[in-house]
Amino acid sequence: MKQNKTNDRPQSLGFRTEMIFHHFDGIVLDRNDYLVVKTPSNPGFMFGNLLLFFQAPRLGSLEKWKTLFRGEFKDTPAVRHFTFLWDSPSEGTGDVTELRTEGFEVDFSVVLTALSVHPPTKSNLQVEVRPIMTDTEWKEVTEAQIFSKAAEYDEKSYRQFKEKQMARYRAMSEKGLGHWFGAFINGTLVGDLGVYQEGHIGRFQSVETHPDFRRQGVCGTLVYESAKYAFDKMGCTHLVMVADENYHAAKIYESVGFTPTSKEYSAFWWDKKSAAPIGGIHA
Repeated sequence: MKQNKTNDRPQSLGFRTEMIFHHFDGIVLDRNDYLVVKTPSNPGFMFGNLLLFFQAPRLGSLEKWKTLFRGEFKDTPAVRHFTFLWDSPSEGTGDVTELRTEGFEVDFSVVLTALSVHPPTKSNLQVEVRPIMTDTEWKEVTEAQIFSKAAEYDEKSYRQFKEKQMARYRAMSEKGLGHWFGAFINGTLVGDLGVYQEGHIGRFQSVETHPDFRRQGVCGTLVYESAKYAFDKMGCTHLVMVADENYHAAKIYESVGFTPTSKEYSAFWWDKKSAAPIGGIHA
């Protein structure tokens, strides 16, 4: 479903490339001061059902934002969270005091971009990287993504969420919009990620390495080989990925040629007494 596609908004390459996925199976509505993103097939997906503002939060913003969110999602009772993003580079973080006081989790992420890549300092020559093609391989990468879930997520809820996400990525692959890549050692899946594109810009998704194979050069090799594939075979000229600015993986991405270029800001809340909505901005 597509509505009011806004290729020139927002300004952040991170947010702009996230629209690749929202435009595929969601609804994007432009309200001038903000965008509404809805994913009807996955109402518990916090970063698939959100408001993206073009102004950073100020004292007094929160009640207005919550009222707007309730109005936009009044016909979707299964959405039991608030997710706010803001795209205002000149204002940066804004004033997040109210958000934190009201129990929102505030997230700062770094946007990394690359026009070319080089092998990482720590490569793993045993790793074979290739696009995922078969039913068996898609099931394998789905299980690998679920296995790598964050500890705070309920396994049943996370499985439902991730199965829907991986079905989306497979559908996008089958439409020619990109690939999911697996890293294999002697036929064993040890890592995986997605690269999807709009025009000549590609966006990485959900980079994961099996816990038993971390710190062995798998992640860097996987990112390098999949990025090289995107440049050489997918026609990409610009690659984008988003990572938690305090997460060690950002340094791995930089080791193959990605450079931090901007930051993203978001805040989310859910009723802890109900089943927790899931799915962060990097999901």
